[in-house]
Amino acid sequence: MKIVIPGGTGQVGGVLRRALAARGDEVVVVSRRPEALEPGIRHVVWDGRTQGAWADEVDGADAVVNLAGRSVSCRYTDANLRQMMDSRVDSTRAVGEAISRASDPPRVWLQMSTATIYADARSRGDDRPHDEVDGVIGGEEPDVPLYWEYSVRIARRWEQAQAEAATPATRRVALRTAMVMTPDRGGIFDYLSWMARLGLGGPVAGGRQHVSWIHGEDFVRAVQFLLERDDLEGPVNLAAPGPVPQGELMRSLRHAWGGRPGLPATRLMAEVGALVLRTDTELLLKSRRVVPARLLEAGFTFTHPRWRSAAIDLVDGARRR
Repeated sequence: MKIVIPGGTGQVGGVLRRALAARGDEVVVVSRRPEALEPGIRHVVWDGRTQGAWADEVDGADAVVNLAGRSVSCRYTDANLRQMMDSRVDSTRAVGEAISRASDPPRVWLQMSTATIYADARSRGDDRPHDEVDGVIGGEEPDVPLYWEYSVRIARRWEQAQAEAATPATRRVALRTAMVMTPDRGGIFDYLSWMARLGLGGPVAGGRQHVSWIHGEDFVRAVQFLLERDDLEGPVNLAAPGPVPQGELMRSLRHAWGGRPGLPATRLMAEVGALVLRTDTELLLKSRRVVPARLLEAGFTFTHPRWRSAAIDLVDGARRR
């Protein structure tokens, strides 16, 4: 297949582009800044908003996997939240326009989205997980920070931009993706491991809020599965079937690193730590309990369905690196 990946230079994009190239696909990465990538992977520059020479790559491609968007690993200031919104919506509209103009449009468009679109699981009363059928879209939970609602608004407009695109010949899938865990430097697993190794990886604000995650290998396998399954379209949750409370997630991670101690943190301590790391506490405090109902119903099997064994595998990978 010829697969075009806007936003393919990030951490998740790197895992995906290398796997697709390794299986023999023709991979074209589209991003804002030219940089040297792996041999055999072509790189085309765009501005993330307007049409250009990059759109010629879409015409005649088999698939587009759009991962473009500003990283959420930052402080949720007004300026950063606006950049998150604009970078996601503008790039999605640009991809949709390129597909609509193509004389030979791709047969499938996988569009990155986020599991953050769902409400804080605690707001359901019984803390039930969210799936694609009866999951509750967030934004109206009581007693949550206002910017949590804005994060959901970003996710909704992100998906809306794909849904509104005039691409009748192209199957569209919104990838509602949980935290992608890989052993590479700079990703969420690297940050969590850093905390665990320093003894800071204890429960935060009680640690009962759920964390949804997916191993990088399963993320790649799920994308490949969705590229090939012509009967699947619309929202699909890319999350392991075993979301875990934050305290349990960090306890298993500390165990995988050799049984390190883990100091608990209050909400205020988490705020201070997030400020130092230049990130935001929503990533730790919101209860994300998301399950992949549609993938499981379609017959997809996870290589890493449970966090405890996945953490051991990821730590082994980090040590090898």
